[in-house]
Amino acid sequence: MIEGSMNNASNFVETVDNAFIFIFGISLFFLFGITIVMVYFVIRYRKSKNPTATHIEGNTTLEIIWTVIPTILVVFMFYYGWSGWRFQRDAPEDAMSIKTIARMWSFSFQYDNGRITDTLYVPIHKPISLDLQAQDVIHSLYIPAFRLKQDMVPGKKDIVWFESGKEGEYEIFCAEYCGLRHSYMKTVVKVLSQEDFDKWNTVDTTAVVVDNTELGVRLAGKAIMRKYGCIACHTSDGSKLVGPSYKGVYGHKVTVIRDGEEVEVVADDEYIRRSIYEPNAEIVKGYSKGLMVSYKGQVTEDEITQLIEYFKSLSNN
Repeated sequence: MIEGSMNNASNFVETVDNAFIFIFGISLFFLFGITIVMVYFVIRYRKSKNPTATHIEGNTTLEIIWTVIPTILVVFMFYYGWSGWRFQRDAPEDAMSIKTIARMWSFSFQYDNGRITDTLYVPIHKPISLDLQAQDVIHSLYIPAFRLKQDMVPGKKDIVWFESGKEGEYEIFCAEYCGLRHSYMKTVVKVLSQEDFDKWNTVDTTAVVVDNTELGVRLAGKAIMRKYGCIACHTSDGSKLVGPSYKGVYGHKVTVIRDGEEVEVVADDEYIRRSIYEPNAEIVKGYSKGLMVSYKGQVTEDEITQLIEYFKSLSNN
């Protein structure tokens, strides 16, 4: 196992940085070395100094040297890069597993207790294994401060891991162009003390009950939308994004494309449920098909009920 400094953002920082410095140093050395030799030959053998070309026989010893030395250097550079990558793939047996889902255009993280968030919370000094899954197109999880990057391919499961030695908040990006709002696909990882993480993780917020008077209908609906990344494609103020806005939709007629034909439907409870579970069965006119995946098996019936109440409140304004 790679053991980096206890004060690094992750245990891979020192290894990756050393590999970068090593490769960059060799490249810089040869850049200046070759440039200096090239300038010397240009001056030393310019036409005014050497008007008659001289035939030079090959030098076997020199050819062996400039073949063997670069080969050795390349092998060392490969080793540095490969060793760091190899350990990022082999998670320790005691690592905490977190299911990491990427979809257009958001990340979500599911913990063993069923809790789902759009922010990655992890305890300090604890190995974390990320079970990577992409639901639509190719994405790429990239945490620059952790020196961690891994492509997420639909239908293929990959695992990466890390252990953070410094509390704080670090940015997460998608490093693979995945569509119109690729640049908005970002979140953060928050490294907490074990005590703070345990307090956070004991709160059960996987669903908010409909009659929760403390949060209210709007807050409950917004929480669910953030939970599943809906706000990346839809708005609640009437403005257009990748998908239609929720404002003023419920209870009104909507023109959709169904089986290649335009039809008018009423945005009632069944329409909302169908739009979440079968998003490509009816496409709102003016929007593209195939940009939303089914959330069947993810969004619960209770959460759909909360969303319906939320959409009703947006239509009553």
